[in-house]
Amino acid sequence: MRERWTDHRSRSLATLLVVLSVAMLPAGAVQSQDKGPIVIAVPVGLSGVNSVVAPAVVQSGELAVEEINAKGGVLGRKLQLVPLDDESGPAGAVKAFNTAIRQHKAHTIITMETSAARNAGAPIAERAKTLFIYTSFYEGRACGKSLFINAWVPEQIVPPLIKFMTDDKKVKKWFALGSDYAFGRGMIEAAKSTIKGVGGTILGEEYQPLQQSDWTAIISKIRAANPDGIIYSTSGGGPNIDFMKQFKAAGLKMPVGSLSIDELTAEAGGDAAEGVYYTGDYFTGLDNPENRKFLDAMRKKFGAGLKTPNSLSEPEYDGVYAYAMAVEKAGTTDVDKLVQVLPTIVFKGPRGQVQMNKQHHASLPVYLAQVQANGKTKVLKSFGLVDPGNQCPSLK
Repeated sequence: MRERWTDHRSRSLATLLVVLSVAMLPAGAVQSQDKGPIVIAVPVGLSGVNSVVAPAVVQSGELAVEEINAKGGVLGRKLQLVPLDDESGPAGAVKAFNTAIRQHKAHTIITMETSAARNAGAPIAERAKTLFIYTSFYEGRACGKSLFINAWVPEQIVPPLIKFMTDDKKVKKWFALGSDYAFGRGMIEAAKSTIKGVGGTILGEEYQPLQQSDWTAIISKIRAANPDGIIYSTSGGGPNIDFMKQFKAAGLKMPVGSLSIDELTAEAGGDAAEGVYYTGDYFTGLDNPENRKFLDAMRKKFGAGLKTPNSLSEPEYDGVYAYAMAVEKAGTTDVDKLVQVLPTIVFKGPRGQVQMNKQHHASLPVYLAQVQANGKTKVLKSFGLVDPGNQCPSLK
């Protein structure tokens, strides 16, 4: 009996010593004992309306992970990218987020999605205390303790586009249209507010179901209204091409401004989007050392299989780097600590300097561009660094 008591006391003392030694370790040291990979889940629309751009998103993430791992990884651990299909919608996002968190034990989710998918997935990440870096431009004001956005919001790209079309293209009477979901309606609301602010008028406003590809009825309404110009905001990817092909086939010639197109989509559509004006925070034509290095590395890695980098895919690259830098600085993948550290992280990448602020959004460089006859995009001018405005004041 005495021997068992002594043995129990010895084990208890040993346990206490282990606990005390762990407590005395510097912050992050316990985390660094885990040498397994740091898992980054990428739930993205590999099927559905975002399937045009989703492969480019995955490629940007793969390059960032490869580069970081080649330098030793983060805290001595490799990064592992896990792409998942969110089917470009809320039901698929619920499945993809749950799979990422429960099956793959994702440390973070970094991805571009439709707003419908984001709105379905974000609460799952929040409940699971999983950091979510959303890398898609969107309609603004999505807020959560563990949700960060490193892409543009309407306050950054709508006013420059509307002002350009008003001043340079003499558009006073507008027709607005979009996909019937949060992003489509949110962007058109921002456009309407800006248009009214510069003395313009809205002759018509129409929305199309997200998966619908026939724009004939809306194009007929455009013809009847005879506006000076068009402003549209569809879901990213396919709907942009569907609308522009049918618009051109109808013989309509008025200037068109897009709040949702990207370089890859424009290129995929050939000459369908020729002449379309749009604003954004990233274009392959940006002439800076970081972008040249990024494009060279993408070409080397993916060769003929490269999907044109664009404003929906490049922020994935920035997001992975920002996360890696935050984990390294915090010394841990603990979400509570990363939420405090991320607003201090500055990553200078292909877009320029990007830093998410205390409201979990980022000031970004904004540019005006136009789609050319071959589907390629030409940058026309820079508006400099543009603030995202008051997005999530409760997070200050």
